[in-house]
Amino acid sequence: MPTVLIRAFRAPDLRRKLLFTLGLIALFRFGQILPSPGVDVTAVRRCLSDTGGGLVDMLQLFSGGAMLKLSVFALGVMPYITAGIMMQLLAVLIPRLAELRKEGQGGQAKITQYTRYVAVALSVPYAATIVATARSGQIFPTCRQRLLHDQGMMTVVVITTVMVAGTCAIMWLGELITERGIGNGMSILIFTQTVAVFPSYVSNIFRLSPFALATMLVAGVFLVAAVVFVEQAQRRIPVQYARRVVGRRMYGGTSTYLPVKVNQAGIVPVIFTSSLLFLPQLAVQLTGGTGPVAEWVSRYLTSGDHPIHMTAYLLLVVAFTYFYVSITFDPDEVADTMKRFGGFVPGIRPGRPTAHYLRFVLSRLTAPGAVYLGVLSLIPIVAFVVLRDPATQQNFPFGGTTVLIMVGVGLETVKQIQAQVEQRDYRGFLRDRGTAGPGDGGRARRARDGEQTGRTRDGGRARRTGGGGRAGLLRDPGGLRGSPDRI
Repeated sequence: MPTVLIRAFRAPDLRRKLLFTLGLIALFRFGQILPSPGVDVTAVRRCLSDTGGGLVDMLQLFSGGAMLKLSVFALGVMPYITAGIMMQLLAVLIPRLAELRKEGQGGQAKITQYTRYVAVALSVPYAATIVATARSGQIFPTCRQRLLHDQGMMTVVVITTVMVAGTCAIMWLGELITERGIGNGMSILIFTQTVAVFPSYVSNIFRLSPFALATMLVAGVFLVAAVVFVEQAQRRIPVQYARRVVGRRMYGGTSTYLPVKVNQAGIVPVIFTSSLLFLPQLAVQLTGGTGPVAEWVSRYLTSGDHPIHMTAYLLLVVAFTYFYVSITFDPDEVADTMKRFGGFVPGIRPGRPTAHYLRFVLSRLTAPGAVYLGVLSLIPIVAFVVLRDPATQQNFPFGGTTVLIMVGVGLETVKQIQAQVEQRDYRGFLRDRGTAGPGDGGRARRARDGEQTGRTRDGGRARRTGGGGRAGLLRDPGGLRGSPDRI
């Protein structure tokens, strides 16, 4: 990876793209620490230092530490992620969206535009809820500081408007990174806000136990390696395309493969499960937190060391994995597309038998992928149960959500950088090897090659050139076909 980055910075256009991406990342982080107007920064810092664990740490993770600071970019990329998931779910229910997905780049542009509209619409209740809880003091249940200088309605409206505008600015930054930078813009912003809270998690572990921190760092290296291995694992289904004659040309006749990843669902099931399990806790906080229902929620769903919580977490991750894979990968659609272009799986008839085969392979791969996501998500819970401090389970730096985001986005971005570097440094396999030699040595080799080429085609013609390889090549360009050194 360092070699790839060095080669990327040597190319002027790639260097500009990398610096442009880094500049927008810095601007994004500045917006996450810039407080909204009307917020008491001193009171917010005091409450953050006195509160931790549970819902607070989850909000810190998904917003890069910006939401609880009531900053301009407090919502982060959460509205856009939620809108993207909603559009994927609605594509199954709304035929118009399903048709747009099949229209190629134009249809995808329309879906992206609708996703932005939905993200802006979702950011309004998100921002209003955050400001309302900050105004009532429920965002930090154990802190009684006034977070807003003015408790009036105008202040609430202004802060909500600023946060919604910040969400629009974040989507614009993501599009700029995608168009003029390196990698997928929104993915890089998600990666940035996830890594931003990583140092605070490590410092919390260090205050808890330095030995535990050293052990977790060593275990984290092996965990990241295992995640990279599973994320790169895939089943390659062979696909062959029959030859077709269109006019006077022949197309097809090639062999390729259909890659099906083990973790086809990605990180979405973990986000679904975390959000669903924290909804009861959020409802209890908003309603006052009293009564038998609140007591049951705090005992069984809030505390991570309880077997009911761990079992529910694992089962929900597995269920959401199967659900999300079923709506994002349609074997019938893939089989129909292969059939229309003359493709088939060797030994399987095109059409419905191919769809049955793809569904069988997908179910076999989804099972280990779902278990992998469930076990990876339970690692921070089990780790802090062993350390007898389950109240700070979200502070585990190598949790399932954190590792999946860092590894997934990191691998994809490095692949794109490497592809662009190789594209600019590519040297064709038909290039003359004689040009690699500097000075007269390279010219001498070119002369010898030219002389050998001339003798191969016509020895007399080479003698008439006076042994000049370059003249021989000019007089006999067909000699290139007879020179074994040039093929």
